[in-house]
Amino acid sequence: MSESLQELEQEFLDYVKKISAFEEALSLVYWDLRTGAPEKGAEGRSEVIGTLSGEIFKMKVSEEMAAFIAGLWVQKENLSDVTRRSLEECKKEYDLNKKIPAKEYEAYTKLVAQAETTWATARANNDYELFKPYLEKIIASKRKFVEYWGYQDNPYDTLLDQYEPGITVAVLDEVFAKLREAIIALRKRVEAASYQPDATLLHKKVSKEQQKAFSLRILKKMGFDFDAGRLDDTIHPFATGLNIGDVRITTRYDEANFKMAVFGIIHEGGHAIYEQNISSKLAGTPLANGASMGIHESQSLFYEIILGSSFEFWQSNYKDFQEITAPAFDDVSVAEFYRAVNISESSLVRIEADTLTYPLHIMIRYELEKAIMNGEIGVDALRDAWNDKYEEYLGVRPENDADGILQDVHWSGGDFGYFPSYALGYMYAAQLFATLSKEIPNVSEILASDDYSVIRAWLTENVHQYGMLKKPLAILRDTTGEGLNPDYLIQLLNDRYDFIYKLNEA
Repeated sequence: MSESLQELEQEFLDYVKKISAFEEALSLVYWDLRTGAPEKGAEGRSEVIGTLSGEIFKMKVSEEMAAFIAGLWVQKENLSDVTRRSLEECKKEYDLNKKIPAKEYEAYTKLVAQAETTWATARANNDYELFKPYLEKIIASKRKFVEYWGYQDNPYDTLLDQYEPGITVAVLDEVFAKLREAIIALRKRVEAASYQPDATLLHKKVSKEQQKAFSLRILKKMGFDFDAGRLDDTIHPFATGLNIGDVRITTRYDEANFKMAVFGIIHEGGHAIYEQNISSKLAGTPLANGASMGIHESQSLFYEIILGSSFEFWQSNYKDFQEITAPAFDDVSVAEFYRAVNISESSLVRIEADTLTYPLHIMIRYELEKAIMNGEIGVDALRDAWNDKYEEYLGVRPENDADGILQDVHWSGGDFGYFPSYALGYMYAAQLFATLSKEIPNVSEILASDDYSVIRAWLTENVHQYGMLKKPLAILRDTTGEGLNPDYLIQLLNDRYDFIYKLNEA
């Protein structure tokens, strides 16, 4: 590599590190806004978010960035892997953002910051009408952005690509149809089963302090680094990585439903462990993030569902749970508890859904988002469409907006195209677990033990360390030897619910 190229490469890496510093500051402001900023400070905070976002946007589409791309792109094969992939990501974002006028982007960032605060108020008051004007403006902006960006087969493909490169509407329609058919067939078997777990076993109060104490023990076993992260309260659980050494998770507690926080913390902990174990050589670059939202979700769902919802996991951890909640569950066996925790039933709230019906919640949002971005439905009809889909897919109908169209924070942030990542992550997780089980034959014994470090090490070796250095489908193919295959999730669900509902017993 020539000296001039080396110098240009270093200047580029210094520049993206500066952008990363601004993004870390912005993430910290967002975290504060979601975890305890006073309501009266929301408007001022939105101005700060808009200003910081605007500066970041300008840096990403600046003449300086254009010069880096022009100077390095023609010589990208001579660059280090880290620089080359960083350049690819910067160019992709540059090409997208350059098509949006800076003033429009800054106005949009202010809009979504205000919209999130309004969404929280609207949700608390079951008032979709309050949030609707903001949602209408956000949708109009996203559709306008898609026109700026362009698309080939479907406008929604452009949004999907920003969260899950390589995934299109055509791919999702095919895999979702296969998964939906399998879930519906299994649900019919579950409903007809002669044995039905006793749901009343869980109708016990578990205090916030007890839930937190148990969850902290699980986080430690999972490998969450408390020196590089923290746990806080919020309305809608999330994880945010400020940097590799500072990854924060949040949760919401309900003393009448301990499952929401316990499994939610395991879920967000999976996100955090991923980011805590990204290679340090990627720090300060655009690559110090998850490969995609689907791969990110595969890690959270791996811990929540593959590990945390397995019988082996509860064989190991139920005594701790009984001890912390004593005497509430002293007379409930681990098998009874496990089956009760994993009852499958129609529900309204995505984050409270069981592992069998969860993908159906995602499919509902996917179909609505497709319709929105294709101009087939507007905000006035959206609430009824949401409620109709729930009745069609799950046989239940929301009685209020908080349990219906206002339950998720995503649309207030303009995150259209994000929801499919949850179901993709579920399929990725099952596929990764199938490979792990072949390479580590005693994985069941590990799940039933108090030491999950072997599993975390395997995930770090195959997924975590790469950050965005590898593209999502490359990670899947390099690790499992094949592309996306929903059959592994279908098999996992059938095996699990055969056990929970004793479907194969005479």
